[in-house]
Amino acid sequence: MREYELAVLYHPDLEVDLTKAEERIATIIKNNKGEITATDNWGKRKLAYPIGKLEHAVYVIYTINLPAERAQKLEQTVNITDEVIRFLLVHIDQKEKAKVEEAKAEKAEKAKKHAARSEDSKSDEEK
Repeated sequence: MREYELAVLYHPDLEVDLTKAEERIATIIKNNKGEITATDNWGKRKLAYPIGKLEHAVYVIYTINLPAERAQKLEQTVNITDEVIRFLLVHIDQKEKAKVEEAKAEKAEKAKKHAARSEDSKSDEEK
């Protein structure tokens, strides 16, 4: 099983009732022996350029585990789904993911130290 990120742009009219379209994508993933580990709904956003006279789309990002040999089949099936305007399936590199998580941890640690220093300086000013 490999970890992938699937970005799906849904038709903007589906913003109100997106559950059917999301269930259809989830079914397609399950039928290809995959599983969804995380879903991130970004909501309706303006496209960089019009696609089929549409200027907006609903962005949903799925993190999925999928066998490598099923990725192409998944792409072919999502490509013919009516609700989907565009999609992108990307393999997540584990080394890059570890670097990003490490950078986030460092940034959080720095923020924590900065907050502690500013709190100390406030208590010194009060004395």
